[in-house]
Amino acid sequence: MQTENPLEVDLQTVKQKLDQNEDFVLLDCREQDEFDLVHIHQAQLLPMSLIEQKVSELDGQQDKEIIVYCHHGSRSLMVTKWLLGNGFNQVKSMAGGIDLWAEQIDSEMTRY
Repeated sequence: MQTENPLEVDLQTVKQKLDQNEDFVLLDCREQDEFDLVHIHQAQLLPMSLIEQKVSELDGQQDKEIIVYCHHGSRSLMVTKWLLGNGFNQVKSMAGGIDLWAEQIDSEMTRY
């Protein structure tokens, strides 16, 4: 059995937060072309490759819950750790990324 990573949140929890219109930031850390291909509607794009230059886009949200996702979960985990080390207090990575989301939550989504 897989042990839960405290830096990760599962898809069902994220879906529930979206369905309940909870106040949090859903951050897509993939690249622009990936975002253009498919993304979760409520997500804000902030590519991992630009995070250091564009982190100011998250100004004022240091204490807000931020959930980061990527394709499978590796980049979002790196971005989560980076944000936590740079003054953000409530950051988690969405386990499985948008690929698992497309498989388990929204089968209409394009998979790549």
